Amino acid sequence: MRYGGNYRTLPVSLSGHFPPGVKWLLISNIALFVIYFLAVRAGWGGPFAALGLVPREVLQLWGAYQLVTYMFLHSPWGFGHILFNMFALWMFGADLERTWGTRRFLRYYFLCGIGAGLCVVAGNLLYGTPDTRTIGSSGAIYGVLLAFGLLFPDTVVLFSFLFPIKAKYFVMIIGAIAFLSSLGAGGGGVSHVAHLGGMVFGYFYLKSRFLRGRAGGFDPIAALRRQWEEYKLQRARRRFEVYLRKRGDDGDRWVH
Repeated sequence: MRYGGNYRTLPVSLSGHFPPGVKWLLISNIALFVIYFLAVRAGWGGPFAALGLVPREVLQLWGAYQLVTYMFLHSPWGFGHILFNMFALWMFGADLERTWGTRRFLRYYFLCGIGAGLCVVAGNLLYGTPDTRTIGSSGAIYGVLLAFGLLFPDTVVLFSFLFPIKAKYFVMIIGAIAFLSSLGAGGGGVSHVAHLGGMVFGYFYLKSRFLRGRAGGFDPIAALRRQWEEYKLQRARRRFEVYLRKRGDDGDRWVH
């Protein structure tokens, strides 16, 4: 997937690629994956099991912390899971954080992840598998994808790295896939419940009073677009100030 169409990020430094929230999420997820991978290969992977999400333990309250920790643990048996999640976090999350700010972005990210975890708990109880362990940040990532589709609806991404498609349609497709897959039986269906849950919690958060822009009815898409327009205006103003400073420096060279 990549950017295209009428929108393109033009970072001026490495910090432009990695705003602090996304940067530390990437570092923590990758570092923990490497440690977990090495520990499992050495036969010491047992302690990491306590970080996974187990519905029965969550319902006993002492395991409530798992609603957060499960997002930072990815399967050590393959790289595909963490590769997709971290790539999507960088590709789509960076612009959300630059537009919203770090605090609001992290609040949204963790709300989607925890909401997805609650859906996992409910789904496993429904399927009669309360001891199933779930790991991964996919629920939070799907929430990020939803917000990106609302904020940058006409941005063109490559679906499956092959087919150009607007972000709003991309989000609709993956949402439909998650919903239809969640109707299947077994653990696989529950994992898709987490994906769908992250998107659902994200959508209702965007409609909530946390982002309410006026006392009357609230349109999340319009509010997000207003934020994007404000971000572009601020970025253009900063570039213009830099341009003026450069012109000023050039002018001084001719003064003796």
